[in-house]
Amino acid sequence: MVWSCVTDCMALALGSAKGVGVTDQSELFRAKPVTSHHLLLCTPPLQNNAPRLAKPSLTWERPWERRWPPFLANRSLSRRVTLSYKTGMVAKTLSQAEAQLRDSQIGTLSDCKVLTEEEVIELASKCKELLQQEANVTHVHAPVVVVGDTHGQFHDLMEIFKISGKAPDTNYLFLGDYVDRGYYSVETVCMVISLKVRYPSRIVMIRGNHESRQITQVYGFYEECLRKYGSAKVWQVLTDLFDYLPLAAVIENQLFCPHAGLSPSMDTLDQINQIHRFEEVPHEGPMCDLLWSDPDDRMGWGISPRGAGYTYGQDISEHFNHVNGLKFIIRAHQLVSEGFLWQHDGAVVTVFSAPNYCYRCGNKAAIVDIDENMNHKIIQFDHAPPKGAGITEVKRNCPDYFL
Repeated sequence: MVWSCVTDCMALALGSAKGVGVTDQSELFRAKPVTSHHLLLCTPPLQNNAPRLAKPSLTWERPWERRWPPFLANRSLSRRVTLSYKTGMVAKTLSQAEAQLRDSQIGTLSDCKVLTEEEVIELASKCKELLQQEANVTHVHAPVVVVGDTHGQFHDLMEIFKISGKAPDTNYLFLGDYVDRGYYSVETVCMVISLKVRYPSRIVMIRGNHESRQITQVYGFYEECLRKYGSAKVWQVLTDLFDYLPLAAVIENQLFCPHAGLSPSMDTLDQINQIHRFEEVPHEGPMCDLLWSDPDDRMGWGISPRGAGYTYGQDISEHFNHVNGLKFIIRAHQLVSEGFLWQHDGAVVTVFSAPNYCYRCGNKAAIVDIDENMNHKIIQFDHAPPKGAGITEVKRNCPDYFL
């Protein structure tokens, strides 16, 4: 079962200007009243009667006046893709002093303690140097463990490391949404960044829809940075870093791994690699679609009730996999009660790695373990209770999540 969300909607976040903190949620709702266009109902996608491509004359009102149907890329089932370039990660050996520094920072974070503001600034700068070398679709080698949304649930992230092993013994691919919702977004994203800088060839990070200035001002990360550091400097530094995150990954040229889904204007991996990604997530377009779209039980493209991205049917998934020579798609972005959900006759699998989401949903979580022979195993796990020092639960005043 897919649990859809009321407030995970880009339309709500558009009420805040870029770079300006939203401290009063009522201001956001006054600036952009919630309508039926913006809400996600707690029903399966099949029950959403969004218009399909069979109605090309229909215009759907959007906050940014997007029209329907979307632009469709030229398609050719006989075409095979040759990437114009591949990710060339520059090999880098850390000095002994830097390795000790990174190990110390990882140790601090492992105790659920925040780094200093100066440490975060320096760490983000180092990570930015690594990320800017990576293509929009970064290439990943097996074996690797694929992790879905973690959403600031730091202790569940540490549980994943207990289950699958710590870097550098285990390679990890994180599908985004490191922040918001959970109480420990700062610790969670800093841990992943620290591991990326310490073991750049072992950790791959891509961008989720919550790695955005607009979204993080509404769903907790901005407020958490203010509370833990006394200013918005860390939030600014980390959201600047988010602009450098790749948009997707491909494992051994066989498994496509975006945060969310596909775009009607992007038919190949080559086309995704041509996107200019070093900016805030736009309100619409292919970059937005990769971070917001969802698979649907109906065929073709549909308007997403999230207010951003699209829904895509089995024919779309199978066509994309065929054109690009892929086996299936691994994506995150949606809460699923068992932690994973196969759709489109095996063409797409959703993996969600935040158990008991928002500390109240009662869902299981899952990760995907892919071995060196490209065999995959889905591992489910339950919520890990907070332990150790620095544990403080804070009630947040943010929009209600479920209808």
